[in-house]
Amino acid sequence: MNYRHSFHAGNSADVVKHSLLIALVRALQLKPGALTLIDTHSGCGLYDLDGDQAQRTGEATQGVLRAIADPNPLLDDYRAAVKAVNVGAEPHLYPGSPRILAQLLRPQDVLILNEKHPEDAIALRRAMRGTHAAVHERDAYELWLAMLPTRTGRGLVVVDPPYEQTDERARITATLAAAYRKWAHGVTVIWYPLKDRATHSRWKDQLRKLGIPKFMGVEHWLYDDDQPDLYNGAGLFIVNPPYAFTQALPPLLEALRAALAPEGHRGTIAADWLDD
Repeated sequence: MNYRHSFHAGNSADVVKHSLLIALVRALQLKPGALTLIDTHSGCGLYDLDGDQAQRTGEATQGVLRAIADPNPLLDDYRAAVKAVNVGAEPHLYPGSPRILAQLLRPQDVLILNEKHPEDAIALRRAMRGTHAAVHERDAYELWLAMLPTRTGRGLVVVDPPYEQTDERARITATLAAAYRKWAHGVTVIWYPLKDRATHSRWKDQLRKLGIPKFMGVEHWLYDDDQPDLYNGAGLFIVNPPYAFTQALPPLLEALRAALAPEGHRGTIAADWLDD
């Protein structure tokens, strides 16, 4: 599955991913110690919702535009992150994870970004001007391991690939196993698209075999049944989620489900522990 960020900016997957990412960083920041935030597949950093690629799919109408219109206060932090890069009520730009993480930085925190595609890396550097982010142009999986353990005592790694390569899940699994051996206490977030339940179930079984404790999965299925040839949803795997995050998660997930459910479908979004 090829999932290039620019074609899907602001869709339902982005709303869930970025809402949870904000909540996760906020929970980690309840402690004053410095954080290192690492984004291995950063993309362009900022996306034009009126541009050709985003308009070709039109997915923002079922994602960020729904979230902006939804009155639930649990989505306020997400809406604020989107509004921070826009002028006016309607969003025309969408902040990728790099811009959202930059908004969350405290003076003591560190932000490390990486994008291998040369054109996207140029766009990323342009989007991050004026921030304190370090931008790399390396293989994502090599960088992931090279940056561990982080120089600060605590950190967060965000892994958000486009799933262009057929071995993407295998590379994630192998790199996660190696990363956990180097940095067992660190927090890792892995984003993934959901195509069908059988494929996803097989990958979860492989990840369970790594034997990582405190390993959470969040799955957001848009439709009540798999829709052939459609993007059916997305989710996150989270290693070592902090307690404050897990306690606040159920009402946030319900708010996201209600805001994003397609017409005629209830949809589901739920979190469970892979080591159960």
